[in-house]
Order: sequence, then C-alpha cells, then structure tokens
Amino acid sequence: MGIQDRRKYDSDFKRNAVMLAQEPGRSVSEVAEKLGISKDLIYQWRKALEKKGELAFPGKGIEALTEDQKRLRELEKKLKDTEMERDILKKAMAIFSRAQ
Repeated sequence: MGIQDRRKYDSDFKRNAVMLAQEPGRSVSEVAEKLGISKDLIYQWRKALEKKGELAFPGKGIEALTEDQKRLRELEKKLKDTEMERDILKKAMAIFSRAQ
C-alpha cells in the first residue's frame, strides 16, 4: 500500500475504535483485526486522544487550536504586519529627509 493508497478515517471512526479497544474483555489486536486496520493505528489514536482530548483529530491536516491559541496566532500576525508597516514608514522618512 503506497502513499496514494493510504486510507483516511474520520474522527468518529478513530474515537470509536479507541473506545472499542478499551472495553473490558477486548484487546487492541482483536478490534484492529475486526476493523481491518493496524493495531498501531489504534495505539496512535489513543495517544492522541489522551494528549489532546476533544481537540484530537480535527481533520484535513488542520491543526487543532484552542481559542487562546487562535487569538495568539491572530495577534502575532497583526504584530508582524504592524512591524512591517513601521519599517516601510522609517525607510520612506529617510528617503524624504534626504530629498530636502
């Protein structure tokens, strides 16, 4: 199975697979076999759920961010834009002051 053949699983499937594997009397190997996936995937998904909780598996390569993290990114972008504008104005002032 090459990279182009890679199967994609939605977040519900991943969460359900982890929940099934955690049920008493079921093993990760058993659940993986019944779902037709690698047991390593279930371990990866379990680890992601433990680490990120509800923010795990946002989908389509989108990084899951908390509201605070989104706000921080927005402010960092605004700061970068403002610094760039300041630098342009400094250069413009230097050019106009030489012209006089």
